[in-house]
Amino acid sequence: MAKKAKSVIFSSSSPKSILSSLSPFTSLPASPLNQTFSQSMMEETVEAAESIIKKWDPNSPSYTKIISLFCHSRKEAKEFIRCIRDLRRAMHFLISQHSQSAKLVLAQHLMQIGMARLEQEFFQILSSNRDQLDPESVSSQSSVSSNSEFEDVMQSDDDDDEDELKKAGESISKVEKAAALVMSDLKIIAETMISCGYGKECIKRYKLIRKSIVDEGLHLLGIEKYKISRFNRMDWGVLEPMIKNWIKAAKIGVITLLRGEKLLCDYVFSASSTIRESCFYEIANEAGINLFKFPELVANKEKKSSQERIFRLMDLYAAISDLRPDIELIFHFDSVAAVKTLVLSSLKKLKDSIHTSLTEFESTIQKDSSKAVTAGGGVHKLTRTTMSFISSLSEYSRVLSEILEEYPLKRNTRMLESYFTAPILEDEDNNNHAVSVQLAWLILVFLCKLDTKAESYKDVSLSYLFLVNNIQFVVDTVRSNHLRNLLGDDWLTKHETKLRSYAANYEIAAWSNVYISLPEKSNTTVLSPEEAKTHFKRFHAAFEEAYTKQSSCVITDAKLRDELKVSIAKNIVPEYREFYGKYLPTLSHERNTEMLVRLKPDNLENYLSDLFHGRPILSGSSSSLSSSSCISLGCVRN
Repeated sequence: MAKKAKSVIFSSSSPKSILSSLSPFTSLPASPLNQTFSQSMMEETVEAAESIIKKWDPNSPSYTKIISLFCHSRKEAKEFIRCIRDLRRAMHFLISQHSQSAKLVLAQHLMQIGMARLEQEFFQILSSNRDQLDPESVSSQSSVSSNSEFEDVMQSDDDDDEDELKKAGESISKVEKAAALVMSDLKIIAETMISCGYGKECIKRYKLIRKSIVDEGLHLLGIEKYKISRFNRMDWGVLEPMIKNWIKAAKIGVITLLRGEKLLCDYVFSASSTIRESCFYEIANEAGINLFKFPELVANKEKKSSQERIFRLMDLYAAISDLRPDIELIFHFDSVAAVKTLVLSSLKKLKDSIHTSLTEFESTIQKDSSKAVTAGGGVHKLTRTTMSFISSLSEYSRVLSEILEEYPLKRNTRMLESYFTAPILEDEDNNNHAVSVQLAWLILVFLCKLDTKAESYKDVSLSYLFLVNNIQFVVDTVRSNHLRNLLGDDWLTKHETKLRSYAANYEIAAWSNVYISLPEKSNTTVLSPEEAKTHFKRFHAAFEEAYTKQSSCVITDAKLRDELKVSIAKNIVPEYREFYGKYLPTLSHERNTEMLVRLKPDNLENYLSDLFHGRPILSGSSSSLSSSSCISLGCVRN
C-alpha cells in the first residue's frame, strides 16, 4: 500500500498543481493555523506531523504494528486525522508563499505516507464491518443528524470519548450506534483523502466493495439475469412462484438494500455531489436494471396461459407502484435515470397486458361453447368460473382504477342504462367508478350468455330454473364480497327482483297443469260424481307428471329452495284439500277408491319436500303411479 502511494511523484509536480489538489477542507472545524501564518510556524507543523505520521508507516523504525488505527485507539485516530488536516494546510501555505522551502519535500513525503495509511484504514473498515454496514443497519439510521453527532465525537478535541458517545447514542440502539460510528469513520477518511487530492483511491475501493455487497444481496434474494429466449420458454406454472418471490425480493431490494446503499453513499461522500452520483451509479445502476427487468419480461411474455395470469400481472403492477416513491428518491441522479425509465416501461407494459387480459376474458365469455344443459337446471360451470374471476378482480380495484383511466370502457350506454340502475353509471366522483362500471359490464356480458344457454333446454320450466339457480349464484357471490361495495345495493335489488320473476315463471311453467286440474273456487256449480272422478284423475295425472319431472331438478340455494316449495304448496295443498273433502264422499260407491284417489292432502307437503335435491323419483308409468311410486308417495289405502 505504501509503495503504491509512493509511486505518486508529488515533488515533481509544480507548486501550482499541488496547490490545486489541496482543495479547502471546509467541513472540518477551524484550526488555530487559520490565524496569522508564518513560514516558521508552518515548518514546525510539518516537523510535528512527522512523528505522528511515521508512527503508522510500515517502513519506519517507529512503526506501531497495529492492524487498524481506528480500531486500536479512537484518540490516536483523531490525532492522526488532525495531523493530516494541519499538514495539508501547511503545504497549502508553503506552496503559495514559500514554494522553495525544504520542508515542502518532507511534507509531500509525509502526505503520501498518511494517504497510504488512510486508504488502508478505509479498506479495512469497509471489509471488516460488513455487519455494521449492511443495508438494513444503514437504513435504520433515523437521520444524518444522528450520524453527525458521532462525527462531532471524531473531530472533538476532548480526549475522553465515553461520555460523548453515551450522550450521542442515548437515543439509538447498540447496533445503530456501531453502524453510525463506522459510517462516521468512513466519512472522515473519505473527506480527508478527497480534500488532499487522493479521492480516486478511496472511491475505487468503495465502489468495488459496495457493488459486490449489492450484487450478492440481490443474488441471495433470488434476483438473476434472464435471457429472453429462455424466459419465453418457461411455463406459466414455473413463472407464478417466481413472480411471488420477485415481489417479496423487490420490496427488500428497494426499501432495504438499495435505499440503504444510497443513504450510505450520500453520507460518506456528502462533501461532493459528483462523487456521490458516480459512486452510486457504479454500485446500483446495473443492480436496479437487473431487478426491474423481470416484470418487463413477464409483461412481454406470450399470452398463451390461463385467465389467472392477470392476477399475477396485477400483483406485479401493485408491487412496483407501491415502490415508485422510493425508486424516485433512490434513483434521482441523472446517471441512474435508466432504472426509472425501465420501471415506467414495466408499468406501461403491465398495464397493456392487464387490459388485454380483461378484453380476452370478455371475449372468452362471449365465445364460450361449453355444454349448455346442466343436470336439473343447476349452476353452470361457466357461472362458477366467471364469478370467481370477477370476484378476484374486485380485490384489485386500486390497480384496475389506474388501468381503466388509460383504457376507459367503450360501453354500450343504452344497454347498460336499461340493465343497471343509475348510481353505477352516474357516480363518477367515486374513486372506483370506472371499476364498478367495468365489472358490472362483465357481469352483464355473462348474463347475456346465460340467457343464450337457458334457451338450450327443451323444457321451458328447466330454462327458468336454470336462470334462477345461476342468477342466485351471481347475487350470492356479489353480496358476499367486495363486489357489493363496488356494484351497490341497488344492483343487488334489481337482480333479486329479476330472480323472483324467473322463479315465478318457473312455477307457472312447471306446475300450472296441476293448478288448473281442479275446478276454480269461483265455480259454484256442484260437480257430479263422474265430473269429480274426472277431476281426481286429471289432478293425479298432472301431479304425477310434474312431480316425476321436477324431482330430478335441483335448487342449490337452501333458502330459495324452501321458499319455492312453500309457494308451490300454497297453490296446491289448500285447493286440493278442499276438493278432496268435498267430493271424496261422493265416490263411496266406487270400487277400488284407493286406486282412483291415490293422494291424501296431508301428504302433499311431504311429497313436495323431496323436490329440488336432484334425486329423481323412479316411476313405472308416465300416466299413472305404479305400486312402487305409490308407496313412496304415501297413497290412500282404505
